[in-house]
Amino acid sequence: MQLQISEIFKSIQGESTLAGTPCTFIRLTGCNLRCRYCDTAYAYEGGEYLSIDDIISRVDEYNSSMVEITGGEPLLQDAVYTLIKTLLGKNKEVLIETNGSIDIKRVKPLKDSIRGKGARGQGAKIIMDIKCPDSGMSEKMNWENLSKLSKNDEVKFVLSSRNDYNWSKEIIKRYSLIERCPVLLSPAYGMLDSKELSEWMTRDNMNVRLNLQIHKYIWGKGVRGV
Repeated sequence: MQLQISEIFKSIQGESTLAGTPCTFIRLTGCNLRCRYCDTAYAYEGGEYLSIDDIISRVDEYNSSMVEITGGEPLLQDAVYTLIKTLLGKNKEVLIETNGSIDIKRVKPLKDSIRGKGARGQGAKIIMDIKCPDSGMSEKMNWENLSKLSKNDEVKFVLSSRNDYNWSKEIIKRYSLIERCPVLLSPAYGMLDSKELSEWMTRDNMNVRLNLQIHKYIWGKGVRGV
């Protein structure tokens, strides 16, 4: 059983409520979406095929308790579920960064994996990127996924404009997302000013979290392996 891997590296978690935490990243090759602001287009293709054992060996070299599986879109590769289960069995805190277009139903039962439940005892944490209109991919969202999220999961909106912000507010309200799990609003790097977004959020008394891509502020845009 193999997975097509774009890169494996250790860095600082740049996003989510865990931003700033050291983390090992497993970036899988391939994506079914083409967002206008995509910063990992190099992961659309290429990379190398590795067995689960080889991936685990590389992860072990970094000695991290937290591991994020990302892409591309990691849920496109069937063997990813075996990888998730294996990492949970090693008592890792596992994060799954998904674009929201793929049904997450196969991830959720892994919370009850016989081999383990992860470092926090709650299985894999799903970080779902809800695609806004300016991404060009909002029509690809699988909205049924939102009903499958738990308090341990998170949703993220990457905003490119005021229109995206207004749309996000409506989605948050329609699906009662604040009551379901943490909600993060992220300004698309170089497209929406974080100060402007902060002002909108405070003016509207939004009970959500500003989510900056801090790895880009540290290392700059377009740098791989961070």
